Order: sequence, then C-alpha cells, then structure tokens
Amino acid sequence: MLKTSQAGLIPYPIQQLPAATALVNSDFALVQASDDWYALFGIPQSKKSKVPIFDFYEGHERCSKEILQQYLVGNDVRTIRHGKNIGDKQVWLESIFAPWLDQKKNAQGTIIQVRDISEDVEKDAELERMNNLLNATSEVAKIGSWEYDLVTEKLSWCEMTKKIHQVPTDYKPSVAEAIEFYKQGYSRNKISMLFHNLMSEGGSFNERLQIITKKGEERWVAAGGKAITQAGKIIKIFGTFQDINEQMLAEKRTRESERLLTTLIDNLPINVFIKDKDSRKILVNKAECDYLEVDAKQLIGKTDFDLYDPNVAQKSRDEDLEVIRTLKPMLAQETINVRKDGSITHFLTSKIPLLDLDGNAYGLIGMSLDISNLKQKEEQLRNLINVTAIQNKKLINFAHIVSHNLRSHSANFSMLLDFLSKENDEKEKTRIMKMLLFASDNLMDTLENLNEVVDISTNVNLDKKSINLLSSIERVQQNLSAFLEKCGVTVIKSVDKKLNVLSVPAYLESIILNLMTNAVKYRALDRAPKIVISAQKQDGFIVFSISDNGLGIDLKRYGDKLFGMYKTFHDNKDARGLGLYIIKNQIEAMDGNITVTSEVGKGSTFKVNFNDQTQ
Repeated sequence: MLKTSQAGLIPYPIQQLPAATALVNSDFALVQASDDWYALFGIPQSKKSKVPIFDFYEGHERCSKEILQQYLVGNDVRTIRHGKNIGDKQVWLESIFAPWLDQKKNAQGTIIQVRDISEDVEKDAELERMNNLLNATSEVAKIGSWEYDLVTEKLSWCEMTKKIHQVPTDYKPSVAEAIEFYKQGYSRNKISMLFHNLMSEGGSFNERLQIITKKGEERWVAAGGKAITQAGKIIKIFGTFQDINEQMLAEKRTRESERLLTTLIDNLPINVFIKDKDSRKILVNKAECDYLEVDAKQLIGKTDFDLYDPNVAQKSRDEDLEVIRTLKPMLAQETINVRKDGSITHFLTSKIPLLDLDGNAYGLIGMSLDISNLKQKEEQLRNLINVTAIQNKKLINFAHIVSHNLRSHSANFSMLLDFLSKENDEKEKTRIMKMLLFASDNLMDTLENLNEVVDISTNVNLDKKSINLLSSIERVQQNLSAFLEKCGVTVIKSVDKKLNVLSVPAYLESIILNLMTNAVKYRALDRAPKIVISAQKQDGFIVFSISDNGLGIDLKRYGDKLFGMYKTFHDNKDARGLGLYIIKNQIEAMDGNITVTSEVGKGSTFKVNFNDQTQ
C-alpha cells in the first residue's frame, strides 16, 4: 500500500524489495532504501537516516562524488561499475540509475538499484587474461584462426591470420579469395579438396601447404580445419592457420645437411659407425655395410657379438666401455676383426666419445681403416728384407770362399811357375809340369763347384714339377745299389706311393743322392749300417726325413758350420765339404728348408721340408 506526500507518491514498502534499491530525492538525500541496500553497503539498520547518498559511495573506486552527481541527474537510465574493499576482499558493484517520476511525469529524484558483480568481474578479468595470453601465444607461435559460417557464407580471419597473409587489418576475405592465396598446383588443389570435403562430410584436416602472400612472398603454413555440427548438420567450420616457414626452411636445411653428411660419410674410404652406451650400432656408413656384406637395416641395433668372433667382440666391448667411462678417445689403435666365417681383417681403429650438452657420453663414434693389404705388404717386405739379408750374408760368405780358394790356387800356380822358370833339370821340370797340370785340374774342379753354387743361387725361374717321391728314392737307390750292397747297408722306406712333392727334378735327385751317400760315408764300422727314409704332409710342407745309425755329428761344436762350403767333420778322404752346402742352397731356392738332429756315436736325422704350395 502506498502513501502520498507532498513530494509525490512514495512507495514505503520499498524496503521489502529483494534487490538493493534506494530512492534519492533531488537534493541527493536518501528517502528510503531496502534492507538489502543497507546490508550490501554494510550499514546497520539502527543507523538508517536521511543522509546524502554520497556517504554510501564514499571510497569506492571509479565513483567519485562528481561522477555520482552526473549519474543522479538526468531523464535516462545510466549504469556505473564501482568497487570497494571489505576486509581483504575486493567487492565490485553495479549501480543502475533511473529517474523517479510522479504521476505527472515530473522528476522527483532518482531510483538506484545495486547488485554485486564481483563474480562477473572476476570472470571478465580471467577472460581478458586468457585473451591476452591467447594473443601473445598467437603472436609468438604465429598461429592465427579462421571461421566460416555456412548459414551466412561469411569467412572471417583473426588479426594474426591477416598478418600471415600480409593483408590489411580491415581485409574481409571470401572463400574463393582465401583459396587463391595458396600456391598454384599441389597446395591450391589440396586445400580446395580438403575444404570441400569438410563442408560436405565434416571431420577435420591439418596439412602443410604453401601460400603466396599479398606482397608476393612464398611461405609455408600449417592449415587446419574442423567442422562444427548442430543437430547432425554442419553449421560452421573453425580452423587454425600457422606460419611455419622458418621451421620448414630449417627442416629443409637440416635434411640437406643430413644428406650432405650422409653422402660424405658413405663415400669415405673407411668404416664409420656410431654406437649407443650398450654398444648397439645406431648408424653405419656404406663401407661398414660392404665390409659385413649386409645393408644398414640389418646392422642397426646389432652389437659386435652378433657380427664377430666372441673374443674379438668382447675386446671391442671393453674398448667401448673404457672410452665412454674415461671420455678419452682411442686413436689409431691396431685391431683385428675375426668374422663369424673365420675371415680376419686388420684395422686401424679410432673411437671417440659422443657427448650430450651436459658433457656426458651417450655413445661413441668409431672409424676403422682396413690395413690388411698394408699388413700383407709389411710381411712381404719383412720377408724380403730377411731373404735379402740371408742372400747378402751368403754372397759375402761366397765372396770370401772365392777369394780364398782362387788366391790359394793362384799362389800355388805362381810358386810352381817360379820353380819351373828357375829349374834346369829336365826331369825336375817334368815333375813340376805334372804338378801344374794337377793344380790346373783342381782349379777347374773348384770353378765348376763355384759355378754350380752360383747357378743355384741365381736361378729365380725354377721349373718346379709334381714328382712322385717314392719313385725318385727308388731310382737313386737303384743307382747306388752296388755301393749300398758293398757296404752292407739296409734301407727301410716308409713313404706313401701316391705322395708327390713340388721340386726341380734335378734338385730332388741331388738332395736324395747326397743325403744317402753321406749316411753311408759316415757309417759306424762296428755295426751294420741302416738308413730309414720316411715322408709325410705337415702344415703346407712335405717333410722328407732320412735317418742313419752312423757316426753322428757334434752339433754343439759344428752345428753353425754344418752346411758351410768345404766343411768336413770326419777323417774321410772322399769328403769335399760341398754336398750339404749345395743341397741346402737347392732346398732354399725352392722355398724349403733343411734341419738336422744328431748325437755322436748314434747317428743323424736330416729333415727336408719341401714347400707344397704352388707359386
């Protein structure tokens, strides 16, 4: 029920309104207010009075007395947001000012309604923060957005999308114009198909394509889109648009660098591999694949235990662990690889720790240079040096022999000729002449012996043939049959009928003949002479052995002189000291060797090792 006063109609029941409401007269005095008004402003009911409205707004942010006076005067509805601190809490209010009119439409004052909008302000602040964050993220990541309304057929771009396209901020694109920005060919055809499918079938897409900007620049973008449906019908398409030009160019440069590095590594004449901390191969080059005769896919993830002999693999693993543990590279170390098939390769290997940004090893880089051919050449050179040293020693020895023998003969000739020139007795002259003839024959024998040794040492093109050993032994035995029978020699042969040796035929007969005749010449007179001949294959050689039960040789005394020229060790008038020297040269000329074991009074055993390998 309302009560009328001189000021006009005043609704006294206003205090019962469920909203914070107040009536303010034209003098800015509070006429009446609801209970919620006093509660909202934190004023007790006991202090109700007709006080100026300004007292209620005192201390509020964004609401000074001057601003409030402006809002209290006027014939239209006005709104203001203002805040106040209640304890440690910020409270935001919204005041709506409307004119208070009497029945004659005359202004009596102002009706004010206030509501608490703290929650709305917080949401607005959060929304603004999120928008700012989104804009910052968009700016940093160069990600824009676009939206197409199928109902209005309107396409809209955000500011970043326009910036990527290098168009003005007020630019309003159409779908056809948007598609025209894509590079003609694959990119334009692809985006046309994707957009069409999105409008007709829904779903989503995300594709890397190229555009030509308004300024004519070619750029890579990531274009994405998703259909928004309502009641099973597509009503909108929302999408993202990101500038990925720098990323794509960086990826291109990376791919080019990787291709360059791969090309370089694959064409290096050394094996290159990278292993992880467990010694698993994570990268191999072409040389490594060719060496192991497999492709890269079959090597990735494999360890040396999968590829090599266990002992070699364990040694390699120990090297890996040491390099990773100490962070010290292993450089140019000679290693041997034994593959599962037993083939051996010599390498010069280096292993370098692979470090992360913190300096910790997470693997290693390995490089191996195949030096098998070099090792073979070194061995050949070493053998050549040894042979050269031996030949040089022989040459020096031979020169001494030649010098000594010829000097002896020349001195003898000189002395005899001197005697002959001074002798007057014809009979004595005849005797001297006989001595000269005998000296001449001896000189010829010496020259023939030396010539034979020279022939053996200088004949490098020996014609070795496969000769049946037993047949050669029996032929020599037949030629010596009278000599063997006269001396009562028993010959025992243990030689396979099918056994052949690679030898110069004349050399083989000379070797057998000299060894058999020596066994007889140096027989012991207190027992029946016996010769045992045997042969067998052993480590690429045919080992021909001839043993006797003769006088034997004191090897401690004569061992280093046994095969010397003109060396004799028994009082045998038929001994010239040439047989062993000649056969040793013959055997070595065929890449073989001869050894002897002997005991004085018990006999000797000579072993000839014929090289069974073809040249």
